[in-house]
Amino acid sequence: MTSIQRGALPDPVGAAAGAAAATGIPANGHGGPDSDLAGLRATFEALTANVTRVFLGNDRVVRLALACLMAEGHLLIEDLPGVGKTTMAKALARSLGLGFRRVQFTSDLLPADVVGATVFERETGRLTFRPGPVFTNILLADELNRASPKSQSALLEAMEERQVSADGVSHLLPRPFMVLATQNPFDSAGTFPLPHSQRDRFLLRVSLGYPDRAAEDALLTGSWSRPDVDSLPAVCGPGVLEAFAAAVRATHVAPELRRYVLDLVTATRDHPDLAVGASPRATLALLRAASAVAVSAGRAFLTPDDLKLTAEPALAHRVVVDAAAELAGITAGAVVAEILSRMPVPVGGAA
Repeated sequence: MTSIQRGALPDPVGAAAGAAAATGIPANGHGGPDSDLAGLRATFEALTANVTRVFLGNDRVVRLALACLMAEGHLLIEDLPGVGKTTMAKALARSLGLGFRRVQFTSDLLPADVVGATVFERETGRLTFRPGPVFTNILLADELNRASPKSQSALLEAMEERQVSADGVSHLLPRPFMVLATQNPFDSAGTFPLPHSQRDRFLLRVSLGYPDRAAEDALLTGSWSRPDVDSLPAVCGPGVLEAFAAAVRATHVAPELRRYVLDLVTATRDHPDLAVGASPRATLALLRAASAVAVSAGRAFLTPDDLKLTAEPALAHRVVVDAAAELAGITAGAVVAEILSRMPVPVGGAA
């Protein structure tokens, strides 16, 4: 197995040190045992503030997106054109201080344009693998559904196994590796809907929505001055991401909350308006996303509110609405919301 040298990626630690020092957080993300969660929460708040310097939109969505990426999950941003999908995606990547590449997915994009290809070097007379833009920490797959299914599938192995294969040889991707994809679900001309297997690999799907009237008016009058997204400083480095992911894995989940998660997922499988319910991967994703929200709040334990906040972003894109229900205008998000509304919430499950 051939491993790509990770030293070839930009080292963001130095760039992150200044921004981290401003918040009193070590750039490597490590502190005393009593300060770890408090430090992670402070870093998360600094990240949120940094992203909202350039993105005019829903603060809740920014926090969900950051929690997803801080837990090393893949994120799908889905909404109308012009609401800031690409701006937020670039701001998230810049703020995390990692290697970053962008690929504009189009109908003529080839898999080799994403993962790389083996080429013959005339000078040496040898075959050499030239890595594609996927060899980075954060890959922005802009308008992912504009590419053909063949090109979309080039990301499947990368998202699941953190490696790509070319000519029978596997090449490890740098760690961390996250895909941050955008798509417009309402404009079907020239698009190829993402297959269910690929949607299932995104930890969360978020929709931005329109900004509120006051925020949009501030944008129109020019009172909301924002820096260029490409000039955003890094707030943290790889050490913080590693610490955050470790804290997510260590989050305490009470038995009552595990039963609550299983009840939610089982309800999607039995719902009359859904042709396909949530998979076991979705069960794990919901728990992981909720744990990331808990860590972002400085807690080492899960609460029912963490699960209710992440249930729709973690489950709705993984289920398939029945054809009759879809014709009636029923959406996957509405079904998940209906399940949440009638599911008894465990009491005292955070202890």
